[in-house]
Amino acid sequence: MAEAYIIDAVRTPRGIGKPGKGALSHLHPQQLAATVLKAIKDRNHLDTSTVDDVIWSTSSQYGKQGGDLGRMAALAAGYDISASGTTLDRFCGGGITSVNLATASVMSGMEDCVIAGGTEMMSFTAAHGAEQANAGIKPLGMGSGNAALDAIHPQSHQGVCGDAIAAKEGIGREALDALALVSQKRAAVAIAEGRFAKSVVPVYNDDGTVALDREEFPRPETTIEGLSSLKASFDGVADFDLGGTTFRQQIKRRYPDLEWKGVHHAGNSSGVVDGAAAILITSPAYAEKHGLKPRARVVAYANQGDDPTLMLNAPVPAAKKVLAKAGLTVEDIDLWEINEAFAVVAEKFIRDLHLDRAKVNVNGGAMALGHPIGATGSILIGTVLDELERTGGRYGLVTMCAAGGMAPAIIIERL
Repeated sequence: MAEAYIIDAVRTPRGIGKPGKGALSHLHPQQLAATVLKAIKDRNHLDTSTVDDVIWSTSSQYGKQGGDLGRMAALAAGYDISASGTTLDRFCGGGITSVNLATASVMSGMEDCVIAGGTEMMSFTAAHGAEQANAGIKPLGMGSGNAALDAIHPQSHQGVCGDAIAAKEGIGREALDALALVSQKRAAVAIAEGRFAKSVVPVYNDDGTVALDREEFPRPETTIEGLSSLKASFDGVADFDLGGTTFRQQIKRRYPDLEWKGVHHAGNSSGVVDGAAAILITSPAYAEKHGLKPRARVVAYANQGDDPTLMLNAPVPAAKKVLAKAGLTVEDIDLWEINEAFAVVAEKFIRDLHLDRAKVNVNGGAMALGHPIGATGSILIGTVLDELERTGGRYGLVTMCAAGGMAPAIIIERL
């Protein structure tokens, strides 16, 4: 089977994902996606008529984010009309999945040049949610809508699941706040030292002025005292009347003895942001023919499902699965990126795999930098690649939880 090379990775800065408040919130999602696709094209002098496909991830595919963003953004970026495009949804995990599918296409020998990535404008989805609330439409749970299925696998709210998992695992708020502070401190160092500069490209307004050229979300002034003073975010959500049931009741159907209180809040949960990322993947023959120098190769990838009721626990089995596929051990991995959807996800991951904390999310994570749902996985792959090059490491593993109780994972090797 052929190898799949990673030639380049780019991303936008992450803008605050609130309507009218974030520096990117006035833009169309297609414009964000086109920004990174154009950067990939220009940086690598890419003949886009040779691009076999663009595989894109967008979780909330409606309104401005509907209509196959992968294809339409490629056209907006000036790609040749022969470069096809598609868009997928694996909730939070889509940005890894787009890369994994591109890898599979190249490794199968059916395609030679594929661009993977993702976009999420959370300022748009927040505005959509507000419109629904103003119209009196109650928020839905993560259930399938099929009563018989939901009785077997009831699914809850992600933040409520995070709180429930923390209680189930005996992980207290102090540990979660401590991890959140580490994330902010590491992000501040990474930004100050320019560790993201290789991958970040500015986003421009229609008039040519810069919309955003730096991370907008981090709060380097964060202190442990400030974090400990924040009110838990999901206690009220847990007991919200969904129409005859609550999120708490959904979880307790499966875990009747589990009791919990809120431990997650705005400071130890992922930030709501806008962003996009793109990764260029080719076969060795294509890279040689077009004079492209590979930066890494994909060693292995895997997908894993887990309990949809608690939803967030699949990253550990996903990591074990992809390690087995690669023939590697925990000790072989130089850098780990586990998305900080909620602090408990990363904390449990570190504890369950007995990881060296100095190798995990070394430049901060989503608690400090934000989590643009469909784009985050692609961002993290670029982040771990940059850091492997900066430190001389060999292997990096990236994984993240996704709604429905899933986790994709990928291992890359620096070349």
